[in-house]
Amino acid sequence: MKIVMLGAPGAGKGTQAKKIAAKYGIPHISTGDIFRANLKAQTELGMKAKEYMDKGLLVPDSLTLELIMDRFKNDDCKNGYVLDGFPRTIPQAEALTEALKNNNDSLDYAIDVDVPDDFIIDRMAGRRACLDCGGTFHVVFNAPKQEGICDLCGGKLVLRNDDKPETVKLRLNVYHEQTQPLIDYYKGQKLLKSVDGTKNVDEVFDSILQILA
Repeated sequence: MKIVMLGAPGAGKGTQAKKIAAKYGIPHISTGDIFRANLKAQTELGMKAKEYMDKGLLVPDSLTLELIMDRFKNDDCKNGYVLDGFPRTIPQAEALTEALKNNNDSLDYAIDVDVPDDFIIDRMAGRRACLDCGGTFHVVFNAPKQEGICDLCGGKLVLRNDDKPETVKLRLNVYHEQTQPLIDYYKGQKLLKSVDGTKNVDEVFDSILQILA
């Protein structure tokens, strides 16, 4: 079962990707994790990526795709994977399709966690992160026992800059411009399945399970 997750920042696709991975015993693969693993192991591809990152440059699509295809060779991917955070653009999606095709392979599903912008802005404005241990909470959905204090370590909880409404709006604009076209791309490939991401986490997951059943 080979799945790519789609959805705006804050839609909850990462959470759902982890739940799918746990349910089906397949890896949750994010580009961030791949970069970190390759840098830590000092692989040839990792060192190539580091050259760009050290200069504050984006890692080229071709190298990112090479890292992803290399990750797919691992034994834990033999029954599939959940790809989260790539592709983000049409050229990346086309390159991924072509690379898989060259290996006589293809995706099974592109799952879009669909959430309106206003809902995402409200949801992310309620997030709180611990400065000390990195724990995350939400003032409505996962409130700490004591306001402003982390349940895990007693550290101070803050609204991160990334979660402020003005920052979220900018990120959503980039998403609509660069990433939303993937919806039509995968619809054209007859791989797209959409779920209502405004429901609670378990209800969204149930909707995904019905698709994958």
